[in-house]
Amino acid sequence: MLQHFSLETRRFFLCNLLLVVCCSFYLLWWLLAFRPVNPIKGMKTGWLLIPAFAAGITAVVFAARGLGMAADKPGLIPSGWVLRGGIAAYVLLLIVTRFSLHRPVTTELFLIVGWAMLALNETSVLFGCGAFGRGTAMAFSALIAVGAAASLVCYVLYYQLPAKAGFIDGIVPLATTALIMGGMDLALLPALG
Repeated sequence: MLQHFSLETRRFFLCNLLLVVCCSFYLLWWLLAFRPVNPIKGMKTGWLLIPAFAAGITAVVFAARGLGMAADKPGLIPSGWVLRGGIAAYVLLLIVTRFSLHRPVTTELFLIVGWAMLALNETSVLFGCGAFGRGTAMAFSALIAVGAAASLVCYVLYYQLPAKAGFIDGIVPLATTALIMGGMDLALLPALG
């Protein structure tokens, strides 16, 4: 099936699939280890983070290779803009959330901004190589922006919420990311030709 994709499209397809796997394991860990009643702590659930981490790192490698292959193709958004904008957004959000909103800085902020940068670059490249039409690329760019914004709201609110609401709050970014990346793979299927 994937042999009908261009090599960069194939890499993005696998990246998305691996990010869904990553989010699924991370979400399963969250559901067990942070449930409000009788959470399962330690390595009884902690081992779920190993495949989540492995799938996430492998997804980033596939994405980087796909982005590198398509560097000469014009995309929807210049990749340099996404990179510089993402770095600026991370620094600004780190300052605002830490010093203005008094939210402890955790890895999730880096993951949210990093995911948004990766997904926006991917969408742009998929448009540039013809796998996505302009409307599809614009729609996914908007979904990514909304998903990142929702995840940031959850990030800011988490420590202010009671246990049950915090538990649900932690589910939103993982489910949103998995749904968007899975949706991108579904949208790529017509490119099989």
